[in-house]
Amino acid sequence: MKVKPFLVERFMGEHEHNVEINIAETCVKPFTLGEFLEFVGEEDFLEEIKDLRLTYGYVEGLPELKEGLASFYKHVSAENIFPTHGAIDANFQVFYSLVEPGDTVISIFPTYQQLYSVPESFGANVKLWHLYEEEGWMPNLDELNELVDKKTKLIVINSPNNPTGALLDEKMLRGISEIAEDANAYVLNDESYRGLYINPHDYVPSIVDISDRGIATSSFSKPLSLTGLRLGWIATSNEDVAKELVLHRDYTTISISILIEKLAALAVKNAKKIYERNLKILHTNFKILENWVREEPLIDWVPPKAGTVAFLKYNLEIPSEELAIKLMKEKSTFLVPGSCFGIENHLRIGYGNPTEVMKEGLKRLREFLASLEGEVQ
Repeated sequence: MKVKPFLVERFMGEHEHNVEINIAETCVKPFTLGEFLEFVGEEDFLEEIKDLRLTYGYVEGLPELKEGLASFYKHVSAENIFPTHGAIDANFQVFYSLVEPGDTVISIFPTYQQLYSVPESFGANVKLWHLYEEEGWMPNLDELNELVDKKTKLIVINSPNNPTGALLDEKMLRGISEIAEDANAYVLNDESYRGLYINPHDYVPSIVDISDRGIATSSFSKPLSLTGLRLGWIATSNEDVAKELVLHRDYTTISISILIEKLAALAVKNAKKIYERNLKILHTNFKILENWVREEPLIDWVPPKAGTVAFLKYNLEIPSEELAIKLMKEKSTFLVPGSCFGIENHLRIGYGNPTEVMKEGLKRLREFLASLEGEVQ
């Protein structure tokens, strides 16, 4: 099986640990283990689990964790929650379970490269459903209708979107679901950033609460700030999908670490409190970033509506990877080039960082851009 290089992961893996300031991070200020246990009022947790036997645990997931995750949805039972090794494993398992050579898979673009490169590697005919900046990075249902064919197995979306921060509202999700139902296809929504709204009134239900053709994947990395657990999950109300996931899971995952699941169950139990903490960080940093963009002549953007990342458009005659590397060399500051997402003249920035890191990174970025003004397009 041949795969294309995963551009954003290769770029981050090569560079992100070699800089002083990383403002490309997509997570919301991850907890230390001690901070997390204190935050949820479980300082004695490690002492209490000293006698935990480190077996394979529950093959289909720790019951208390599955029950907790099911409470995030209206129409999903605990039996149809599948813990995974991060959202990246969740997405992979969906593709592995459903996609066969010759199937058509329609993927939103730009997005996390896994969502179109993995089904392509399985022999699917992948069609890209393009988002355009001049349209606010929002998709067009008429274009989706044109892409659907008789072999369409899966429509893949990512909302809130990485890298743009665009958010599909309920009306759009229902429209996508209706098209999928007519085509006898499924809708996979990578919801890794769900719940992290800039405006709390922008709440959107999960795809699994809109259609029984919907499949949701998510992660403890972004909204719950437990990136190091490397834990995600799949949610579905579709019994056919659930059966395929159980069958294929035996060849990939078997089970998740029972120790990790115990920690995750604590997080789910305290999810509301963690979301409040993280939304406070995001809203503070978003205002700082919004004001910075307003005052920066070389930068424009479509403001994100949700998630932890924004896509900055720059007005310079420099390829994005060259610009990002130059920024690292001159200011030891890290941003992801738009070329990693197939879009030039853009940089992805994260605003879930500690606020002081955010401020220092933007200060260095402004100084860097000022030194390049002679190269304005």
